[in-house]
Amino acid sequence: MKTLKNAFLTILFLAFAGCNSNQNVQDELIVGIQTYSFRTMDDQSPISILNYIKETGIKHVELMGNHAESFAGAPESPMANPDYRSIMMKRYRNLELTSEEQELAEVISEEVELYNLAVQEWRKNVDYTKFETLRDLYAEAGILIYAFKPRVFEKENTDDDIRYGMRAAKALGASHVTLEHPSDDEHTARLAKIAEEENIIVAYHGHMQQTPTLWDTAIEQSSANWLNLDFGHYIAAENENPLQIILDKKDRIASMHLKDRQRNSNGGANLEWGKGDTPIVELIQLMKNNKCRFPVTIELEYDIPEGSNAVEEVKKCLAYITNIKS
Repeated sequence: MKTLKNAFLTILFLAFAGCNSNQNVQDELIVGIQTYSFRTMDDQSPISILNYIKETGIKHVELMGNHAESFAGAPESPMANPDYRSIMMKRYRNLELTSEEQELAEVISEEVELYNLAVQEWRKNVDYTKFETLRDLYAEAGILIYAFKPRVFEKENTDDDIRYGMRAAKALGASHVTLEHPSDDEHTARLAKIAEEENIIVAYHGHMQQTPTLWDTAIEQSSANWLNLDFGHYIAAENENPLQIILDKKDRIASMHLKDRQRNSNGGANLEWGKGDTPIVELIQLMKNNKCRFPVTIELEYDIPEGSNAVEEVKKCLAYITNIKS
């Protein structure tokens, strides 16, 4: 039975991911968007997120959990408040907070804890047809949801939490779920086992811990375990010959985040595309020449210039990719 399920998971991606030298395979690059990119926009409701994507013209998306769950009836997150998001983002980036901001950050943290408990209860009786309805709204706009990233795949989450996330992803039409690589072989084996039972792919994201071998054990454990490579962070982590990972892991990359980061030794900052150390041009050329079919996911990380907004900056990132010649 496990062999059959593993075969199914492999077949699931044959027409979607990897790279192919067959001239009959469409060579159009798949460019998607991570909806985290819109975190600075005031309205974080699922319908507003869909409208932002429409404005960019992008037709493929990796959807954050909070950009779908409230549509399906989940309690509203305290982080829907843009002022709260601003303060907690400063805290996340270790920026200096005023005493008032520090006090408010503690209040927000307490509210988030209560919210997480409320959502956990909601998930026990979730109506998955609401996710299907959201999927249909995206489809009507010609947009495909290929990945889903709810915060339910951590070591402290229950098996029921994990199954919920995978089933919601399937209801949205996604082929895979994404999460930060846990650097825990037991946990990747646990996730893979559940993924095999749920017939879905688990794709592990990385930050500065990324190396060419980070995913090797997970890949060996199961055909349900794949990569959600972050090429910008991979560059910041000072990996040598960074393009080689595309060729070496091409058949197990479910999707790849893209940003323009400096190498850590050069400051490590996220910059407007074309100004950092990430070889975006060479990367896209390599993917086009090898007919890679896994999505390149734009993840807007740099500070928004004054007078602009996330939607306009995502458009610039898309244009940067579009203008790259093979």
